[in-house]
Amino acid sequence: MIFEGLPTTPTSEELLDKAFSRAARAGRAKHGVEAQESMLQTASNILSDNLENVVTAWPDFETVDPFYYEIADAIVDVDELRQHLSQVSWASRKTHDLGREYMGKLPHGDTDHAIAIRKQGFARMGSVLDQVEDDLAAISEARDALKTLPDIRPDHPTVVVAGYPNVGKTAFVNEVTNARNETAAYPFTTKGVHIGHVERDHIRYQLVDTPGLLDRPAAERNDIESQAVSALTHVGDVVLYVYDASESCGYELSDQRALHAEIESRFDVPVLTVCNKADRSMAIDADLFMAIPTHADDEDVGDGVDAVLDAVVEAIGHEPEIPFDG
Repeated sequence: MIFEGLPTTPTSEELLDKAFSRAARAGRAKHGVEAQESMLQTASNILSDNLENVVTAWPDFETVDPFYYEIADAIVDVDELRQHLSQVSWASRKTHDLGREYMGKLPHGDTDHAIAIRKQGFARMGSVLDQVEDDLAAISEARDALKTLPDIRPDHPTVVVAGYPNVGKTAFVNEVTNARNETAAYPFTTKGVHIGHVERDHIRYQLVDTPGLLDRPAAERNDIESQAVSALTHVGDVVLYVYDASESCGYELSDQRALHAEIESRFDVPVLTVCNKADRSMAIDADLFMAIPTHADDEDVGDGVDAVLDAVVEAIGHEPEIPFDG
């Protein structure tokens, strides 16, 4: 996942402590004006390099997959993050230039004057770091928010599972993928995202169930949740909409149909319907029917589950890339 490996963002105070302590050590190794020059160069290099590393650790949002872009934008506001990164990039260039500027001001043979010049240079560098203190803090917060995003792979053929709560979405994902331990949290919801994988004909398919997003009408989602749904439209190759015609889930069929229609209008991919709990009721015109065991410790495979999986795989119609031998 592209944000998972983002390093910890240092604070301005940490960077200054690191730069000036290293500079002091460098200065002790030399004498007179040469010592002051070494201190300026060391501090300037450490600040400039570390600030640049903060910026380059982030992916280029111009080339990020639309799924991850929209998810990131929903959580941290990508435009604001870019502004913070731009300010830190400026600080990197400025501390580099200040090092060169104040080394150029050092006198020949006058150590006391050189010390004063070096202190002025350090003060200017400290002022630059003060100016980006809030930017570094904002970048750190963005990194913490994004590093734990669910590991959904846009390049994998993907089934997005939708439908009201308690209709059997998670049970289906678990049934076909053994995904009971593959649960990750969205930063903007207390509910987990259930992700499972299954292989068919050497192709790895990804099944995604997103509680709190595709299990209620759009009017009940906040702005961030709505944008997360928008992000999912970039990753799904087929949507599996699960009905509970028995209404034992607690939602009437009319509500389930309305959510189905909304999702069909939102996703520009095939939407297959499956009536779960078909052993209780089949009072819905669905593409497929199944009945998943109610108890988690029931080892029996649900009736119709394999047929549903076959149908979504066929709907995706993924063709593996065959290397060209020439």
